[in-house]
Amino acid sequence: MSRPHYEDRVRYQGDTWVRLDTLPRLLAEGWRRTLAEGGVVTVIRTPFQWAMATPVIEIETGGYMGDVGLYVPEVQLKEALALLGAED
Repeated sequence: MSRPHYEDRVRYQGDTWVRLDTLPRLLAEGWRRTLAEGGVVTVIRTPFQWAMATPVIEIETGGYMGDVGLYVPEVQLKEALALLGAED
């Protein structure tokens, strides 16, 4: 099975979102928590849908756990990178 391809920049709900990385869902959820605690909004793109929030039940019942695209609004990119300890 090939790895899903996610665009670097996308329009979602009228805004430009930038992909931070493509990574396994559980790791992406951990990054989301770190970013949310710092005030950065995130969205995850699976091969099937966009997810603004991930209910615990989805993880517990084995929802999609493969590679996902983790996106932040372009206007919060520098803040997101700083929170994750990454360079721009």
